[in-house]
Order: sequence, then structure tokens, then C-alpha cells
Amino acid sequence: MPSDIGLGGPTLLSHPIVVTQILPFVLIFTIVFAVLQKSKILGEGKKQIDALVALVIGLLVISFSEPVRIIISLAPFIAVSLVVILALMILIGIFNSGENFDEAFPKRFRMVLGIVVILALVIALLVITGAWQYLVLAFFFGQSQPALVANLVFIIIIVVAVALVLRGAPSDSGGKGD
Repeated sequence: MPSDIGLGGPTLLSHPIVVTQILPFVLIFTIVFAVLQKSKILGEGKKQIDALVALVIGLLVISFSEPVRIIISLAPFIAVSLVVILALMILIGIFNSGENFDEAFPKRFRMVLGIVVILALVIALLVITGAWQYLVLAFFFGQSQPALVANLVFIIIIVVAVALVLRGAPSDSGGKGD
């Protein structure tokens, strides 16, 4: 009987317009706005400009079907992953006697957890877009193309270069200039 109310689904939140337009827009708008506010790329105290940029990016994303399909397919994976991470953090917090966040979750643990989360997100994104199957066929079954190998080598070089830059040069505290 829920379909008799004319909303196209059993609940309002499962209606196609809500699922394919409103929720992806709100998600993209919120993430872009939060990143712009936190990074202060467009200046400090410019909430209106940040909101306008986030609005435009959100509207651009929902105007194309492929990004919306990827967002809709990726949302359950992200939700379950966040629940698992939250449960892990709660369990660690219960059995840890430290009151401080840094004591309960050392920097190395947070770094390893971050790497695992990013790797899982990349793999999920590759599976959802269909690129995972192409990569598996290319590498494990010998159907690789020279352009694919060249692109992957280029991407690896970029990742290594960015990692080296972000790691930073070791500070020289030998007394020069002091």
C-alpha cells in the first residue's frame, strides 16, 4: 500500500528524485563547503563565496548521471566502513585507560588506519566504476596495453613525488643561523 501514495517508493527517502538528485547534491555541497571553510582557499570569513562555489559544484555534479551513479553506489560502502571504524574506535576507547585521544590512538595507528581506509576507498571506487575488472584482466591475464602500463608508471611516479614533498626535508638543527 505505500506505493499508493504516489511517491514512487515505500518511503519519501527512497523516492527516485530524493535518491538521485537531493541526497547527492546535499552530500557534495556539504563536503565541498566544509573543505573550503577548513582550508580557507577563497579567504577567511567568506562563507557566502564558499557556499556559492559549493552550490555550483553540487549542481554540476548532479547534472551528470555517471557521478551520481558512482555516489549512489559508493554510499553504502562508505556508510558500512564508517560504522566499522566507529565500532573499532569505541572498542579501543573502552579498553584504554588513557583519557587523552593521542594516548588511545597513537599517531602510527591513525596513519595505518588512514592508509587502509584510503586503499579500501580506492579499491571500492575502482570496482564501482568497472576499472578494477580491466586492471585485473590487464595484469593477471596478460592483456595489458603499453599505454596502461605507461599511465600506471606515471601515476606511481607522481604519488612517490607527492609523498616525498609532503614528508618534507629533515630539519637541520646544527646551529647554523641560530
